[in-house]
Amino acid sequence: MYPIVLISIFLGAVFGGWRAKKRGGNGLDIAQYAAVHGIIAGTVVLIGLVILLRYAAG
Repeated sequence: MYPIVLISIFLGAVFGGWRAKKRGGNGLDIAQYAAVHGIIAGTVVLIGLVILLRYAAG
C-alpha cells in the first residue's frame, strides 16, 4: 500500500478527533469521528491515486 494512503488515514483521523473534541464530544464521539474521517480521507486519496496511476499509465 502506498504510504500516502496511510498518511491520509492518519491525518483524517486526527482532524476528525479534533473536530469532535471542538464540538464537546465524549470519548466515543471522538473515536467515531476519528474513524469516519480517517476512512473517508483514505478512500478519497485511494480513488484519486488509482485515477492518477491509470492516467499516467496511458
